[in-house]
Amino acid sequence: MFMCRPSPLEHAAGDRVEAAFARAAALCDADVETCRMIGVHGLSIIRGIAEAKPGRPVNILTHCNAGWLGCVDWGTALAPIYMAHDAGIPVHVWVDETRPRNQGAALTAFELGGHGVPHTIIADNAGGHLMQHGQVDICITGTDRTTATGDVANKIGTYLKALAADASDIPFYVALPHTTIDWSLTDGVAQIPIEERDAREITHVTGRAENGEIVTVEISAPGSPAANYGFDVTPARYITGLVTERGLCAASREGLLGLYPEKRG
Repeated sequence: MFMCRPSPLEHAAGDRVEAAFARAAALCDADVETCRMIGVHGLSIIRGIAEAKPGRPVNILTHCNAGWLGCVDWGTALAPIYMAHDAGIPVHVWVDETRPRNQGAALTAFELGGHGVPHTIIADNAGGHLMQHGQVDICITGTDRTTATGDVANKIGTYLKALAADASDIPFYVALPHTTIDWSLTDGVAQIPIEERDAREITHVTGRAENGEIVTVEISAPGSPAANYGFDVTPARYITGLVTERGLCAASREGLLGLYPEKRG
């Protein structure tokens, strides 16, 4: 039998709780700074768009939740939006509902509302229509996994938004910390496994009734099967650029290596 030998303990028994809290605090502070810098670099993009349309809000479309509920204090895709709002730049966010879990309608909208950022919840399928009619200036999403060549895996439906943005000549940016980059992957579509979740998330929906009670109801034809894919992959060719804590870069191997030269070789 293979036995895993424990590594030597670095702290005496009486000091381990304090050491664990200190380590957790250090990780938290590092995450805050990473997301803050993503916001700083992303802010320059929003500011540039605002300067090109003075007096009018920058309309930003996002998909799923990539705010402080997922990352400490700032988030990733929402960090530039918060910074733009705080800097006095007029912004308005189109919030995709993000079916079937509705992270956009429930979480992103909650965050933006609490911060005072103007926003509107839309059905997932409305984004293309808004792009066609000039109501979207830029798309910013997060990513759960990024290949060394710039492909990104994000909540299901992200790929369709990237296609619509490409067809409408609208910039599509992805905000990410270095921790999402998997330097061993080169083809996101072929190499990133896609989670298939419980079909009940498709066939049923949970929400608040008028009396405030949380209820779950069936919304599909009884007995019909459902497929529930959790994520999709957006190839790098549809991404205008990546926003990281080290700066902006092209969605490509050379673009990422320009920011993370220590990964060469």
